[in-house]
Amino acid sequence: MSLEVRFPLRRGEFSLDVDLALPGAGVTAISGKSGSGKTSLLRAVAGLDFHEGGFVKLGDSVWQDGGKFVPPHRRGVGYVFQEAGLFPHLTVGGNIDYGRKRAGKGGAEDWLELLGIGGLMERKPSTLSGGERQRVAMARALAARPEILLMDEPLASLDAERKAEVLPYLAALHGELSIPVLYVSHDAGEIARLADYLVLIGEGGVLAEGALGTVMTRLDLPLAQGRDAAAILETTVAGRDREFGLAQLEFDGGSMRVPDMGIPVGAGLRVQVAARDVSLALEEARASSIQNSIHAVVDSLRETGYSEVVVSLRAGGNTLLSRITRKSARDLELASGKKIVAQVKSVAVLG
Repeated sequence: MSLEVRFPLRRGEFSLDVDLALPGAGVTAISGKSGSGKTSLLRAVAGLDFHEGGFVKLGDSVWQDGGKFVPPHRRGVGYVFQEAGLFPHLTVGGNIDYGRKRAGKGGAEDWLELLGIGGLMERKPSTLSGGERQRVAMARALAARPEILLMDEPLASLDAERKAEVLPYLAALHGELSIPVLYVSHDAGEIARLADYLVLIGEGGVLAEGALGTVMTRLDLPLAQGRDAAAILETTVAGRDREFGLAQLEFDGGSMRVPDMGIPVGAGLRVQVAARDVSLALEEARASSIQNSIHAVVDSLRETGYSEVVVSLRAGGNTLLSRITRKSARDLELASGKKIVAQVKSVAVLG
């Protein structure tokens, strides 16, 4: 079941026009600069704000169209805000029960261990860390068995240590949820780890939408032009080199070796390759500390400053990015269609 959203969002001088047909499963990240309308869009989907002329449909259920407007409590929406918003007078168990009883259905048992809060049920919110409170808020939202989960920068209020604590639990949810998730964030790292589909908003509308790997590597978009530009690869663990503690990963277009994290052979693994960690050569180096070389074809180039360019490379069905100097691009005579060797210096395993 897809999610269809059409809105002219208006508030004072702010305006945002969207027309989206989003996947009915997986995580759709909504990203953009502060003030671009990310939260406004989420609240409109939830029915928390009314905007004339809007349309919202999830599967066969129409929540807004013309004179029809289904109120928030009847939309089957789970909502996780930036702040956990737990009831301070209730225990963790009481907060979760509130979510379940308010909807009159469902249960939270499936999520307690997955979110690592099974041992917190008798504690009050004031005794929890920020990361624990956010995990409880997620469990409360899921306790009602919603048809869609909306998450509005749930890690924005946490420091780096607490974010690192919560991210694995979010990744686990990603693998278990069968409902669509809209995840608002401006953090490229969160998006790379969690999202399947990406919507970029800005300048009063939708700048781009599509599969995560596709949107992240489009040279005409800010993500590929920034200092943290990176490509996402969906790989399979094909084997391991126990002598040197390495795992062999395969993907459409090549293979690479990464530190062995004990993931079973045959399992899927998402990795991130930063543009700054990809150097280019006309042929494979005979002696080099760089162990991962991928044969690719130059797709396009884009200057990102006075001295640098970003190069888009095709490797099978995947795209890689490389950030190099303009001089290197000239010396290698890079142009669309040229065969090249991408030397990958470092790979981030996302899980």
